[in-house]
Amino acid sequence: MTVTGRRKTDGARALEALRDESASVRLRAALAVGSAPDPRFVAELVERCAVEPEFFVRDMLTWALTRHPVADTLPLLLDEARSERAQARSQALHSLSKVGDPRGWRAITRGVLTDADDEVARSAWRASVLLVPEEEEAALAAVLVTQLGRGGHATQLSLSRALIALGDAPAPALDLAKRAADPVVRAHALATERLRHDPDTGFAFALEEAKRTVALGPAADGVGGT
Repeated sequence: MTVTGRRKTDGARALEALRDESASVRLRAALAVGSAPDPRFVAELVERCAVEPEFFVRDMLTWALTRHPVADTLPLLLDEARSERAQARSQALHSLSKVGDPRGWRAITRGVLTDADDEVARSAWRASVLLVPEEEEAALAAVLVTQLGRGGHATQLSLSRALIALGDAPAPALDLAKRAADPVVRAHALATERLRHDPDTGFAFALEEAKRTVALGPAADGVGGT
């Protein structure tokens, strides 16, 4: 058998192993596929990202995708970001952030930034701040701020990190959010603002402080007037 023939056989075995019942076998298969990139593997890698149950295997699948030419991965990932399957959308957005091609910004729509599935939204937030063109930062910040107060600790932390990564762009929208009628939104905005100015403050501490401030009313957080 020729070297090319052996590579084709090894590739076919690796692709088959991506569907194995054992997570460790699937992990090794993803590593093998990424170590010997082949355009024929890309579609299967994208599909496996959509259904793989183990985080560490999904992470290796994403790594394998980054080892392939952007010309082969980008179109499929952009399509997958519009999938009806939540995990497919989430993983496609995550992979686009790792690929890092500016054209991946096309996948960052209001729909994914406000997706009802927290994992999709979190992936979109992380990807958005890495891919956003400078001239779109203010518009992105305005959409992200609409998600303040959403979800549990992990989701709120992800959003705060995304807003902080945008630098000064979110400042006007955050100022408005600090005056929101919803106390949960208001507290999240205050905590995010605290972290912007004091990155060493832990998010949990900043959020609890913000909740206390909101509970004490306008006099405590400087909102309102005489």
